[in-house]
Amino acid sequence: MKVKYYTPSDSKLAYSVGVTLDRFIKMKQDDFPFASGELSQLLRDIGLAAKIVNRETNRAGLANIAGAFGNTNIQGEEQQKLDVIANIRFTRALTKGGEVCAIVSEEDDEVIDLQNSSGKYVVAIDPLDGSSNIDVNISIGTIFSIYRRVTPVGSPIQPEDIMQPGRNQVAAGYVLYGSSTMLVYTTGHGVNGFTYEASLGEFFLSHPDMKAPQNGKIYSINEGTYNHFEPGLREYLENCKKLEYSARYIGSLVADFHRNLLKGGIYIYPATTKSPSGKLRLLYEANALAFIAEQAGASAIDGEERILDIQPSSLHQRTPLYIGSIEMVKEVGALIKKRRALTVG
Repeated sequence: MKVKYYTPSDSKLAYSVGVTLDRFIKMKQDDFPFASGELSQLLRDIGLAAKIVNRETNRAGLANIAGAFGNTNIQGEEQQKLDVIANIRFTRALTKGGEVCAIVSEEDDEVIDLQNSSGKYVVAIDPLDGSSNIDVNISIGTIFSIYRRVTPVGSPIQPEDIMQPGRNQVAAGYVLYGSSTMLVYTTGHGVNGFTYEASLGEFFLSHPDMKAPQNGKIYSINEGTYNHFEPGLREYLENCKKLEYSARYIGSLVADFHRNLLKGGIYIYPATTKSPSGKLRLLYEANALAFIAEQAGASAIDGEERILDIQPSSLHQRTPLYIGSIEMVKEVGALIKKRRALTVG
């Protein structure tokens, strides 16, 4: 019997399309010997839901699914139709996957108990961040955070399964729906980004081992409430202007964070006199992005304290967020601490 051995030269006429998300997850499964494949399957479930939401997002203008749904969520924000659709899609995928016992979603007032006592994981998710940008065709995103439950498998979920600090995350990520759709995630072993190839229906590894620049020249903040910022932050912003840094802010958290992660910069959503606790949610926005930031060599604080060390006390708890290139976060944190000390003194 004649045998022909494959060599790379045999495939010069057909370029390599790269490593798919599914294959990459399988390759990295040994990083989690305790998981027995459940975490890998959970990440694949999220990837599948992201593909469906990407499809819905791309056809929103043609299918009458843009615009307001008519309800408000627990945050008091008007729900968009795509908010509701994305929440359904991710909840359905996580329910059918069988690895999750509970979901915390921005769109639901209470914890969603999936009645799956054998599930080992809790997922906190903002199904569609940037709702105000949907109708104007600006990039939006999904943010997710994954925790291992702390109570015994087989028992009902308890508050301690949900109220975990961000440092307990086993995985976190985001999906950016923009000029291209990207899924970026970490399992505590670096950060990797995958770009969606619609013609093949697959996410392909496009940004391996992502690293944030240590410093940058971009600052992202809504300066409309400048007069309500604390003195240390105002001083930092004045320094940015003196150094002629670029102000880049589109009001879509995932898109702003993604740009600064790649190019170097800082994203700030601070506490103000009107909103002393800030507006971003700790469990399913700040924690996930802080975990990704630190794994990429960046930093995330609430002004002074590390985001991942904050012990949550309520389901939809809010927090200020300063996140991005490590030197920029250090600088603004030092100024805030200094000016607060002077005020106290």
